[in-house]
Amino acid sequence: MIGSERPDRPRGGRMRIPRSRGAASGFLLILLGLWGALIPFLGPYFDFAFTPDQPWTWTNARGWLEVLPGAVAVIGGLLMLTSRNRATAMLGGWLAVAAGAWFVVGRALAGPLGLGNAGAPVAGTDTKRVWLELTYFYGLGALMVFLGALALGRLSVRSVRDVEYAQRPLTTQEQVQEPVAAPVTHTGEQPVGAPMTNAPTEVITPQQPVKRRRGLRGLFHRDGPNRTLAHR
Repeated sequence: MIGSERPDRPRGGRMRIPRSRGAASGFLLILLGLWGALIPFLGPYFDFAFTPDQPWTWTNARGWLEVLPGAVAVIGGLLMLTSRNRATAMLGGWLAVAAGAWFVVGRALAGPLGLGNAGAPVAGTDTKRVWLELTYFYGLGALMVFLGALALGRLSVRSVRDVEYAQRPLTTQEQVQEPVAAPVTHTGEQPVGAPMTNAPTEVITPQQPVKRRRGLRGLFHRDGPNRTLAHR
């Protein structure tokens, strides 16, 4: 296998994915999040707003129901766009799904939770009122949920492309980062670092020094046992 020393464990592991896997969904979610967070402040410039229809007017309802989920969607999109880790990219997908769901149900829960009133659509016709409702809340949130769920489905599957990415040849930068194994020289002995074998081993006990008995000749000789007996 190219770029891996063990065929059963590709380089990078199962959590490694190409960055392009969630790039498209992440980029679209960033745009949608910016739209949802900024449109209540920019919409009054071109007569496309909820009350109060004044640009850059802050209310608690706008902060909780539009700015907060829009910022969460942007963070989720950035994680999906930049991450090469499957778990991190999936976290971005779940953040996008949560942000979209809050755009859909946030207005209904704003009253019981005491988050304020999002206001009424400033529209003279029913068609414009529908477009305001869809582009500010319901349609925007549904599109975020769809893109987030689509990205989660793609990220949860380990495709052939992921395997090819894990088996790709090392680049120059990755070769510098990965440790280089020391060369092993084959000698008569077992190389250092080689796996232990189950061959029986021989236990060698230390030999005790042999005491040499001294005979009668050595006992009676004053110079020691190693010399000849001198007659006087």
